[in-house]
Amino acid sequence: MPSYDRPFIDSLPKAELHLHIEGTLEPELKLELARRNGVDIGQSTVEQVRDTYQFTDLTSFLAVYYPAMEVLVTEQDFHDLTMDYFRRAAADGVVRAEIFFDPQAHTSRGIPFSTVIDGLWSAVEEAQSLGVDAALIMCFLRDHSAESAKETLEASLPYRDRIVGVGLDSDERGNPPEKFAEIFAAAKEAGYRLTMHCDIDQEQSITNIATVLHQIGVERIDHGTNILENPDLVAEAKERGIGFTCCPLSNSFVTEQMKGEEITTLLRQGLKVSIASDDPSYFGGYVGDNIEALATAQQLTRAEVVQLARNSLEISWAAPERVRGWVGELEEIAAR
Repeated sequence: MPSYDRPFIDSLPKAELHLHIEGTLEPELKLELARRNGVDIGQSTVEQVRDTYQFTDLTSFLAVYYPAMEVLVTEQDFHDLTMDYFRRAAADGVVRAEIFFDPQAHTSRGIPFSTVIDGLWSAVEEAQSLGVDAALIMCFLRDHSAESAKETLEASLPYRDRIVGVGLDSDERGNPPEKFAEIFAAAKEAGYRLTMHCDIDQEQSITNIATVLHQIGVERIDHGTNILENPDLVAEAKERGIGFTCCPLSNSFVTEQMKGEEITTLLRQGLKVSIASDDPSYFGGYVGDNIEALATAQQLTRAEVVQLARNSLEISWAAPERVRGWVGELEEIAAR
């Protein structure tokens, strides 16, 4: 039996670094927002909404995910969505949350960029009352054009003080990292931190991981467990302190298993692996659930669970003095 339990996991200060805020849209809130905004979603009960959250791979997931966003219309909608997540995160011991948002998914349907960012930001400020230090990461949709990404980057610049970094998500097939190399170079020049999705078991996975390390110059890789296919890249990522944001429960939905063995291998080889919940309303669990699922499946030791939390704090983009404080708290709790 492990020398820890779920309350111990939740007691550990941790950062969540791979969380799509649109992926926290629980069926109850989706139905409420649909009624609030007069959006016909084709369902009238929570159970009916929940039944639509069905998929077998990344493509079928995205086919459910993007239409669900139609209920997000006003600044208040984005605020309510985000605060619902922060309350759940705080209960899981999250002290730092760096949340992804997809402006193109909203501006493409006529929602102003300002509506999205103002709603999110008001929640970021309110999250302080819950003990959550939050930040926003703007993601480009890789199945949109590079020109669209450029326009989105330009739209973000007046809000530069509210956005800590940029990322790249959505369907990786036929949309390699180099498609957005110039955009990420411009984002870095503007002062944004860089991360990118390298989804599990995609076409050209290992090639894309090499590209984000060598050409794009990211600090973190979202998912990225296919790096184990190339020991040289593993060694390089370890030497450079590259962070990995892994999501066991979502992995188990889009592949045959949660990639627990791969995540654990990277952890035990000393790479900066962290655990997050990705799109928790769709994948059935927030960050504490993900850590518990991985720890149970892989029989992680108490020290390894603590290390996952430490990694998440150390690879976060929070102020160094805050990170030191959280790590100190973590060490005190782990020593009890």
